[in-house]
Amino acid sequence: MSSETSPFRIANFRAFWLARLAMTLAQYAMMLIIGWQTYNLGRDGGMSVGEASGQLALIGLLQFVPLFLLTPFTGLAADRFDRRNLGRLTVLLQLLCAAVLAGFTWQHAISLWVLYGVAVVLGIARAFAGPALSALAPNLVPAKILPNAIALSSIAWQSGMIVGPAVGGVLYEVAPALPYGAAGALFAISAIALSFISDVPRGKPKSPAKPIKQVREGLEYVWRNKMVLGSITLDLFAVFLAGATALFPVYARDILQVGATGLSQLAMAPAIGAALTALWFSFRPLRNNVGPLMLLAVAAFGMATVVFAFSTSMPLSLAMLFIVGAADMFSVYIRQSLIQLHTPDEKRGRVSAVSQLTISASNEFGDFFSGSLAFLIGPVAAVALGGVGAIATVALWAVLFPVLRTTRTFDPPEELVEEDHARGETAPRDPAKEGA
Repeated sequence: MSSETSPFRIANFRAFWLARLAMTLAQYAMMLIIGWQTYNLGRDGGMSVGEASGQLALIGLLQFVPLFLLTPFTGLAADRFDRRNLGRLTVLLQLLCAAVLAGFTWQHAISLWVLYGVAVVLGIARAFAGPALSALAPNLVPAKILPNAIALSSIAWQSGMIVGPAVGGVLYEVAPALPYGAAGALFAISAIALSFISDVPRGKPKSPAKPIKQVREGLEYVWRNKMVLGSITLDLFAVFLAGATALFPVYARDILQVGATGLSQLAMAPAIGAALTALWFSFRPLRNNVGPLMLLAVAAFGMATVVFAFSTSMPLSLAMLFIVGAADMFSVYIRQSLIQLHTPDEKRGRVSAVSQLTISASNEFGDFFSGSLAFLIGPVAAVALGGVGAIATVALWAVLFPVLRTTRTFDPPEELVEEDHARGETAPRDPAKEGA
């Protein structure tokens, strides 16, 4: 990547990148330990594998419900208020959650009810954070290097997913409260980094429509734009069905029998695959056959999930999870580039909110689905069935959304380019003046 095409030449993007890295490190260190404590509290309390899996399902559901209820309005907030301030407030709320968990764990008073309550608050924080930060990123760089910025932003996210669980697992072995303390410090760094982002140009709504109407406009835009709708819902159903991450504590303790250290390795494997894929795209951006390649990546995601489900070998399990992460990042890179470049800036907050809702449905509600299915038919069958479902989703979406099969480049429609140029507010006017 040349200096002219590197988003890191823009100071605002550098601050954003650091903020996202610190926040993701904290989130994944914290969430790994929340899942581990939840599962162990259930098992040590006399629950069966299936019953303890049900507790993991409940943690996912409690995070999803506030996201589901609040997302339409959090997207509107991202379009109407300063996205930097929203980001800072949500990071500080997550810092508070880390402090509560650290305190209860330190006092040996952690319980399922404490974990349930924190899960709800985390769901509220993430409901606001996702649309605000996703919609902020395109305002920081020129449109022509946005795919590079998305790849680099994904590196921060995936790096956090790699290092976060590793740090969480290691620190938990030293002292159970230590991962939460480290997470709190990282959230503080993230809030400070967001404070260094200067005021940036952004699109403004065309008319002072009432809030409910603006929410409806965002939903209608997603429904009309089949590229955006197909990309968002492909991820929704594929990851919803094939999400195995919620059951990592089950595999670590009762199937692969590798303990807390192995749990960290299971969580790291898909993140390593994803980070390496994002790193590749940051230097070699994808330019051709983006739609067909996204479909193939999701199919590979499903196939690797099926193999992981039946594996009783730690090396094979890690290899399959590596492929899962690489394939997922491949599709994420394409999907996010298409969604951002095919959406007008004045609607990006609301469209990002819809995307956030589907990501949450596929992740947190997917965790609930996987845990519930594991309770009914066992963890191995649940993961395998989900992988098959992801493959079937690809086949069905290729028929329902032919635009996904025929899209060759990231280039947005001409009318959208003309609209953004006329508005002149979708990217920094002069990167040098933005602190390059």
